[in-house]
Amino acid sequence: MKPSSRSIALVAVFAALYYVLSLVSPKIPSIGVSGLNIQLEALMASIFGFLLGPYLGALTAFLGASVAWVLPPATMNPAGAPFLLSPPLNALIVGFIFYRKWKWAFASLSLLIVAFVFLPPSQPFTSYYYVPVAVLWDKVIAVLLIIPTVILSRKASKPMNATILFFMISFIGNQADNMWGADIFAVPTVYGGIFGLPLDGVRVAFIVSPFIYPAIRFVQAIFATVIVVPVMLTLRNTAWIMREKSILEQ
Repeated sequence: MKPSSRSIALVAVFAALYYVLSLVSPKIPSIGVSGLNIQLEALMASIFGFLLGPYLGALTAFLGASVAWVLPPATMNPAGAPFLLSPPLNALIVGFIFYRKWKWAFASLSLLIVAFVFLPPSQPFTSYYYVPVAVLWDKVIAVLLIIPTVILSRKASKPMNATILFFMISFIGNQADNMWGADIFAVPTVYGGIFGLPLDGVRVAFIVSPFIYPAIRFVQAIFATVIVVPVMLTLRNTAWIMREKSILEQ
C-alpha cells in the first residue's frame, strides 16, 4: 500500500520531534558498561505507537533514533548502533496492544524473552541461571500484563481506568525496548567486538542492577502517560492519529 502524503508528513514531524527532545533530555549512564547511555527521549516511542499505530509508529521511532544518533551533538558512536531498534520495538508493541493486535505483542515480546535464555551470558543455564533471572523477571511481568491490560480496556470508559491503561501499555512498550537492548548486548559481536567486554564481565553487568532498570522504565511509562493522555484527548477524531479501532472502542 502506497503511503499517503499525510502519513509521510506525520512521520517526518514526529521523527524531528524525537531528535529535538534528544538534544535536551538527560542521559543516564548504564551501570557496568562504559560508553552506553539510556536515552530518556526513547519514551516518545510509546506515544508514537499510540498515535500512529504499530507500523508507522515503529518507523517514526526508528527514524527519530537514527537521526539522533547521526546528527550533532551525536558522533555516530558504534556503541549506540545495535540499540537503534529499541525505540521502534517499543512503538511496535504499544501499537499492537492499543490497536487490537495484542496477540502479536504477546508473541513478539515472549520471543525476545526466550531468546535471552539461549544467548552466551545465560549458558550453560544450569550454572548461570541467575543471569536470566536478574534480567528477565520484570520482562516476564510485562508480557503477563498484556492480558489484564486487554481485560481492563473493556472497563476503560472511566478516565481513571483509561489513564491506568495507557500507563500499563507504556510500561510494556518500554520493557520491550529494554528487552531488545539486553538481547543485542548479549551477542558476542556486540559485547566483545564493540564494547571489548569478556563474557564474565557481561554477566556482571547484567546482574549488578536488576531493580534499577525496571525503575527507569517505570518512570518513562509515567512520563509517557502524562504526555499521551491529553494528546489523545486533543487529537481524537482528527487525521493526526491512527484511524483503526483501538481497544478503548467497543
